Amino acid sequence: MKIDVKVSEMLDGQFTEKRFASGEQVLIAPHALLRKTSRDLGLDMNCVERAVFSKGAVPERYARNFMTFSADEQRQLFFSKVAMVGMGGLGGHLLESLARAGVGHITACDGDSFEPSNLNRQRFAVENTLYSKKSEAAFEMIREVNPAVFLDVRSEFIDEDFESFIRGADLVADCLGGLEYRGKLKSAAAKLGVPLVTASVAGWAGVVSTVFPGDISPADFFGSNNGLEEELGTPIPAISTAVGVQCGEILKILSGKKSSLSGKALMFDLSKSYFETVSL
Repeated sequence: MKIDVKVSEMLDGQFTEKRFASGEQVLIAPHALLRKTSRDLGLDMNCVERAVFSKGAVPERYARNFMTFSADEQRQLFFSKVAMVGMGGLGGHLLESLARAGVGHITACDGDSFEPSNLNRQRFAVENTLYSKKSEAAFEMIREVNPAVFLDVRSEFIDEDFESFIRGADLVADCLGGLEYRGKLKSAAAKLGVPLVTASVAGWAGVVSTVFPGDISPADFFGSNNGLEEELGTPIPAISTAVGVQCGEILKILSGKKSSLSGKALMFDLSKSYFETVSL
């Protein structure tokens, strides 16, 4: 008997129906049931949740995403793929956010290792991961957060062949530190016809933008000088703010909603409580 048939049989008749304030009725697959199915059949949770979505239901872990997303939109998130470059300050927090939201396939890369100066802001930088590879820590922690995510984490720096890395992705997340390679990443995404959501911070300030193929990016104005980030530092409040906006844009695009920052940039300065959206 095929595995998908076995999974389907174990799930049949086990869902509960819940009506949300929007009026939408959603079949919810209890989390305990999915864990038992995964354990009993020796299957990765990604396979089990894939079966749940194919039966028109939604795993319980995503129930609090309603009313923000409909069942169909949650399904779209699960079957989407994001290519993320960088797993440091921005990338670590974004990776966790996307996994919790239910993006089903994430490919991420970072060839760096943690050092003490990362402890002020980087999600996967803790005492036990110091001097270890960021990719390894990210993989272990995300498996704890949401084992249903198909996670491909690579310990490598990419500075030239961005196209090979992002090919097949529905969206690119630019979480690079500094500005040196942002232009190349933008060009690769444009060549492949893939939207890119970029974020950067320096001190209390930051900027987030959605760049569709052919659009202008904030990096086009900033050049390739990394001085500001190193000079002003990267405190956690700016990181958290930028990631929140960046993640929101990514989830809207993947779920079929309209981007708020296409052809625009949200600029903020937390020291002055300044937020402004400008056209590029």
